[in-house]
Amino acid sequence: MNIKILTPEFVVFEGDVKSVLLPGKNGDFHIMKDHAAIVASLIGGKVRVFTNDIDEKYEKHFTKENEKESVFSFPVKSGVIEFSNNKGIILAE
Repeated sequence: MNIKILTPEFVVFEGDVKSVLLPGKNGDFHIMKDHAAIVASLIGGKVRVFTNDIDEKYEKHFTKENEKESVFSFPVKSGVIEFSNNKGIILAE
């Protein structure tokens, strides 16, 4: 599945991922391949991207959390995600 993370200043990430874990208003939630379409608001926390590798141009924005599973995180203050047909856009602040 493809995820794009945008802030008002720059593109944080765009690429294929295994899944993404997000800080929602009602708790963290995990989006995986073939997830139902969803639009949800995000609160302050970390967006965690599960992928084999992050492109060089995006890696400066992420912290690698887990060597074994290749989990990368990006801090957000708030935001929204729209996910449909294995494509997601995260607008974050």
